Amino acid sequence: MLGTAVVAGLAGGAASDVLAFGRDRLDLRYLDGVRDTVRREKPDTVINCAAWTAVDDAETREIDALAVNGSGVLALAEVCAEVGARLVHVSTDYVFDGRAETPYDEDAPTAPISAYGRTKLAGERAVLEVLPETGYVVRTAWLYGAGGRNFVHTMIGLERSHDTVKAVDDQIGQPTWTGDLAARLVELARADAPPGVYHGTASGEATWYDLAREVFTLLGADPGRVLPTGRATFARPAARPAYSVLGHGRWAEAGMPPLRHWRDALRAAWPSMIAAAGGRA
Repeated sequence: MLGTAVVAGLAGGAASDVLAFGRDRLDLRYLDGVRDTVRREKPDTVINCAAWTAVDDAETREIDALAVNGSGVLALAEVCAEVGARLVHVSTDYVFDGRAETPYDEDAPTAPISAYGRTKLAGERAVLEVLPETGYVVRTAWLYGAGGRNFVHTMIGLERSHDTVKAVDDQIGQPTWTGDLAARLVELARADAPPGVYHGTASGEATWYDLAREVFTLLGADPGRVLPTGRATFARPAARPAYSVLGHGRWAEAGMPPLRHWRDALRAAWPSMIAAAGGRA
């Protein structure tokens, strides 16, 4: 979902300028293949959108998740160092425990509460340790966009098929459109920005309940059909941070503004989301 948006954001360049590898051509689990590909292509910059994102499966398959999110990223960082390439690596809000009450700064202490969070933190550390001058970690959260499963797409479908839906109102984060994040990743890859950690999430904050109501509103449906419920209603194997709002102070150092407010982004994304859902009268 994100990788597709990044490639679209790079479409202005000549075809030879952008190499987009799916898992069939570059699988982070196969370290020799990662090294061989980067050595052969010798890119100026690598944007890594690949990850094990099956959060619940990671609880029982942490070694498998670590192979992608940790070991694979380490190999990618090492070969980027070897060929002199910059690396822009996408990470997650799940590296935090969710106990904060104010937005997490980029240098806030990490404390993941799930296997997924631990494996993603391993990848972060690999990038920052191996590429202290040319490595960028961009944490994001609550992604939605065309071309993949996501909460907004699900809510569009449920509005059509259900009289009422329940959405969690005790988990707070930042719904983020892949289109906005992709544009920022491309901008960061091309900019002379300080290396390190950035937070690539929309401005503002929301619960899943807030987001669901906004989707219904944009559909012209009654947002009162969305009913609030707690996280316990949808108990899952992996713990989720209750509060994972990320601060955006670091963008000023790069001379860039934070991403726009999540409501504004959702409205901008809306035509593509409706098209991806099959259209609507």
